[in-house]
Amino acid sequence: MHSENTSIALYQNPIPPHVESDMEELYQHRYASYLQLRVYGHITENTRTYVASRSGKTSVALIFRLEADRACVLNEQMWIAEEEIERFVRHVFDVFPNVNVVSFPVIRTDIRRLSFPHQQFHSTQDIVLGLPQSIEEYLAHLGKSTRNYLKRYLNKFKRDYPSFRFQVFVGEEIQEADVRAIIALNKARMHGRNKTSYIDDEEERRMLTLLKLRGFVGVVTANGRVCAGTINYRFGNNYFLQVLSHDPCYDEYGLGTLCCYLTICECIARQGNEYHFLWGQYEYKYRLLGVQRDLDHLAVYRTRMQMLRHLPMVVRIAREGYNYSARSWLLNKARRKDDTSIASTLAFHLVNGMRDAKHAAARVLRREHGIGDSLPRQ
Repeated sequence: MHSENTSIALYQNPIPPHVESDMEELYQHRYASYLQLRVYGHITENTRTYVASRSGKTSVALIFRLEADRACVLNEQMWIAEEEIERFVRHVFDVFPNVNVVSFPVIRTDIRRLSFPHQQFHSTQDIVLGLPQSIEEYLAHLGKSTRNYLKRYLNKFKRDYPSFRFQVFVGEEIQEADVRAIIALNKARMHGRNKTSYIDDEEERRMLTLLKLRGFVGVVTANGRVCAGTINYRFGNNYFLQVLSHDPCYDEYGLGTLCCYLTICECIARQGNEYHFLWGQYEYKYRLLGVQRDLDHLAVYRTRMQMLRHLPMVVRIAREGYNYSARSWLLNKARRKDDTSIASTLAFHLVNGMRDAKHAAARVLRREHGIGDSLPRQ
């Protein structure tokens, strides 16, 4: 494990500024950054920051919270090599004798063998587009039907709305009015699906704070009003989508997908490395060449006896892992429209049947509460 060249430091808060910058440079990921955790209020008196350096260069930086007899790693979605996990877990068990479980809820790793008993299950996904060198190259790699779709609807929208503009704003350039307009469109569409948006007043405040520091917002306007937009963040050379929304009045133009495509083109023009659609296995992400990265929940136990003592946790992690894999398999089968196998057909009808049942139940509840059915639909 190259231990002779590795030094370890453990910090309480606040951490030195160079540690925060090293962490962002190392992972270049929103959810692995100290900034994200600080803005969202996850840095508390119970958090610690572990830094391992090799030959004077940071090789891993992990923020974790102590909860009873557990240490839960808070930064997520970054790649951590097996040897670094082994070193970190051993250090935590040595320094904190009351800790019996170390949990990594959402990471990428290549574990083959650890010295400690552990569980590892897929828990969620990130849909990632590796950005090419030019917009022309990106277009060339898109499927023929997708290229035609984008060209046809973009031309139609420009023809019907000559005042069309797509603009990108970064950091301090971002106007709160644009952000709130995009959020309002998102809430309206969620309401039309009988869902409640997760963006409440507090989330909006946190978003605006982070946008001023790392924001990248794309705005489509027509006739002087916002009709679509994307809310993104840039960490290092990578971009992260948080909100994509459009006015349902423009559904016939596929404006949501168009807006996302135009945002991606801007990221390419700015020499970005990756565009992260994050979780949610929606068809447009794959059409725009996103590739699914499954992310794992890893739990490491001090001893086999401690694993038995935490049996409810062991069972819960396993159940959630198997459920995720089953749902992912069904969705992947349902997406393969050219696959006429019995399994694919059953998966398609099962996924759509579950969706129809959910919408039917929501309609019943709406009628029971005297709510009309005239809200916009996708």
